[in-house]
Amino acid sequence: MSSITPQQSQQLALDIKTWGQELGFQQVGITNVDLEQHAERLQEWLAKNYHGNMSYMADHGDKRYRPEHLVPGTLRIITLRMDYMAPEVQTLEILANPNQAYISRYALGRDYHKLMRKRITQLGKRIQKGIEQLSSELKGELDLELNYRAFVDSAPVLERGLAQKSGLGWIGKNAMLINPKAGSYFFLGELFTDLPLPIDEPYDDMNCGSCTACITECPTGAIVDNHVVDGRKCISYLTIELKEAIPEDLRSKMGNRIFGCDDCQLCCPWNKFSSPSAESDFKPRHNLDNIGLLELFDWDEATFLSKTEGTPMRRSGHELWMRNIAVALGNALRDDELEKSVAADIVSALENKLSMDSDLVKEHVMWALAQQKTC
Repeated sequence: MSSITPQQSQQLALDIKTWGQELGFQQVGITNVDLEQHAERLQEWLAKNYHGNMSYMADHGDKRYRPEHLVPGTLRIITLRMDYMAPEVQTLEILANPNQAYISRYALGRDYHKLMRKRITQLGKRIQKGIEQLSSELKGELDLELNYRAFVDSAPVLERGLAQKSGLGWIGKNAMLINPKAGSYFFLGELFTDLPLPIDEPYDDMNCGSCTACITECPTGAIVDNHVVDGRKCISYLTIELKEAIPEDLRSKMGNRIFGCDDCQLCCPWNKFSSPSAESDFKPRHNLDNIGLLELFDWDEATFLSKTEGTPMRRSGHELWMRNIAVALGNALRDDELEKSVAADIVSALENKLSMDSDLVKEHVMWALAQQKTC
């Protein structure tokens, strides 16, 4: 039996990148399992308790930074990115309107986990077919089998570290992966494999320069150092991961952001190079890219479950959804230019929710009502 030659391995790597693009990914990279540098940064981040209540970030032993322990036999990780920003979606205009709800733009369409995992699994099957074809050409003399496993943000995987090592971009001051030709509006996924593929050069250049826009524009001051985010202050954490009361000193800083936050990306100069996604599944559903807070606050649990079916927003659950909107409505009441009639509608809606069977929601409703202007 013969092993795959360097030339065959190189051609297979090129084919994999072509197949990935045919499946709708904008870029494909290949790296090895060495994540020592990123592992040290993770341990420092965890030691400072920046993960807050996200205990899963500290679980699983060393599997998060030793891919070969997560999937035994892994030699290479194929990394992939897929653009998600739908065309003509408003961002700054919505943030500037205290009566509108701002939902992080990645969450407006179909849940990316299932879509991407299916595509990455298809890539694995295509690679398997390619190996079978190569073996057939060599009359069955090729000593090579394929084992693979697809991941998309649902397992202990250092996605951004792997993406940086495989040349997809650099990790910016906001801890997001930034690509010089695509900004940061994209999802990441991985295919773990035991194929001895050639690896790509890591993206070692840090091209943020002296820019500190993401640091200064973060509403809650969550970016505490270059590449370091205190998750406990991040609005994405507060609105999605935190299952308890939102710290009172942070509520007024959240504005109308009810699910996630994009501010550190919206102000990033590199996102002028981002391209609209061609994926129809990422288009906003139910007008959630431009919808009023009061309309969403009127959703009962059945409506919430129906309207958010198949989207990332389902993750928060109805109770946290109402908690977040209550905070946003309280912040709307703080606005000096809010019309009295609108303020009255907000107060009425908040008072109606005091009958909800949730102490968590009631606490935030009471806070919101206390934000009324007294003059």
